[in-house]
Amino acid sequence: MKVYLRASQEFQAVYRKGERYDAPSMTAFVLISELATHRLGITASRKAIGNAVQRNRAKRLLRESFRLSQGSLNQLARKYDWVINAKRHLLLSDVNEATGEFQKILERVASREAEDNGLQLA
Repeated sequence: MKVYLRASQEFQAVYRKGERYDAPSMTAFVLISELATHRLGITASRKAIGNAVQRNRAKRLLRESFRLSQGSLNQLARKYDWVINAKRHLLLSDVNEATGEFQKILERVASREAEDNGLQLA
C-alpha cells in the first residue's frame, strides 16, 4: 500500500515536529505516525536542484530508495511520516548510492528508537 504525504499541512507538521537527519545528498525529516504504514513526502526545489528534468530524476531516485528500503523500514518499531528533501549532490548519485545514504539515515532512526526505548525502560 503506497501512501504519500500530499497536503502542505502534512509536510509542515513533519518539518515542525519531526527529527532532522542530514546526509550528503538528502535531508530527511521524520515524525512518528499513528498510521499502520510509513508515509513518504519528497521535495526537490528549483533552487537546490535546477530544472524540471533534474528535479524529476531526483524525486525518482528518492522514491526508489524508499521502495528498496521497505525491509529495513518494516524492522523499525514504529511507523513514521518521512519528508525527504533532495540536495544537488543527489544528481551525481545512482540509485545504489542514494539507497545507501537512506539506509544510513534509517540506521540513525533505529538507534534513536533504541535510545528512546532504553530511556522508557529505565
